[in-house]
Amino acid sequence: MNNIGLFHFLFVSCALFFIGVYGFLTRRNLITMLMSVELILNSVNINFVAFNKFLYADKLDGLFFTIFIITIAAAEAAVAIAIIINLYRNHKTIDVEETDVMKF
Repeated sequence: MNNIGLFHFLFVSCALFFIGVYGFLTRRNLITMLMSVELILNSVNINFVAFNKFLYADKLDGLFFTIFIITIAAAEAAVAIAIIINLYRNHKTIDVEETDVMKF
């Protein structure tokens, strides 16, 4: 009954990765760009866990890398949100197209 294989995990990971890349390249809002980067990092996490499960089931290397990436992503999100809030307070916009306004 358990027919979920490596291909299924890689398909979901690939879809998440390309949705994240598309969102990062097409959006102008810094918040949506940050969410797109988080999608890309989550697709990498799915790859680590899937390859760890199917190739090296007796080791936990993929899981440790995933926990490390989740920690780094949380720190990155906190710093990025702080920068975005500071930009909004100073310039009243978080639109990437208005970078000339964001210069000091």
